[in-house]
Amino acid sequence: MDFRIEEGADAMRVEDVARLLGMTYWADKRPLSQIEKSMRHSSCYGIYVDGEEKLAGFARVISDFATTYYLCDVIVDEAHRGRGLGRALVAHIESRPEFAGLRGILITRDAHGLYEKFGYAVLNGRAMVKQMKC
Repeated sequence: MDFRIEEGADAMRVEDVARLLGMTYWADKRPLSQIEKSMRHSSCYGIYVDGEEKLAGFARVISDFATTYYLCDVIVDEAHRGRGLGRALVAHIESRPEFAGLRGILITRDAHGLYEKFGYAVLNGRAMVKQMKC
């Protein structure tokens, strides 16, 4: 399958990102205004299948570009899952020079096998999360 990865919040429509996030357990109730603001203040990546205009996958990264980056909102459209798009999207992000040598953090309750391929490990008893009020 041929695809292209677009970078930057301006490369994708916030409504398309909201459609994908609506498929998730962590952001299905996130308001459009919050999605737009989160995109403006993050490094955003979208994946498109060649020949289709619809956004097939999305991820964003929050970073200080010195010590740590947080990989979040990684989602592939249900219609395109199982085709390697998630792996391609994460591989693209992991290959970015601005994140080289930094500590990567992500929070997920699934897809551990995908992230382990990129060196992530589940940390028991150390990760803490303060829940959002939305």
